[in-house]
Amino acid sequence: MVHDHLSHAGNYAFANHLIEKGLDFLRSPQAAAMAVGRIDLDGDLLFAMCQEYSTKPERDCFWEAHRKYIDIQFIAAGVEDIGYAPLTSMKIAQEYDPAKDFIKLSGQGATLRLTAGMFAIFFPHDAHKPCLALGGVPGPVRKIVVKVWA
Repeated sequence: MVHDHLSHAGNYAFANHLIEKGLDFLRSPQAAAMAVGRIDLDGDLLFAMCQEYSTKPERDCFWEAHRKYIDIQFIAAGVEDIGYAPLTSMKIAQEYDPAKDFIKLSGQGATLRLTAGMFAIFFPHDAHKPCLALGGVPGPVRKIVVKVWA
């Protein structure tokens, strides 16, 4: 898991060429102007999804993980807390769905705060719990999630 500000994205270019390409996209004018929805950056190997929503109280959020994709979750506007934990510390709450590359989990973890301009990278060995409202008070968020083939 990586948690940083987009201005430091160049520090992570060594990790994976698709991660580098995803971070480059997030720094581009195209990302800033992106409409809600999906755009392909390199077919199913690399794509971005723009979302706008209100954060939720913790009781309405859940732990998740992915096997095929790495998530780069970038907050374009607003602020959101995201839970993080090693996948090995979680219990399976719902079996893995390969069509959605999604597994629902239960357990405990730490919380990261992402403000506008910050990103977190979650690898297949990382569980995460997105959409958490600060202090349980919902707030608007504009987020771009870049999905990177692992």
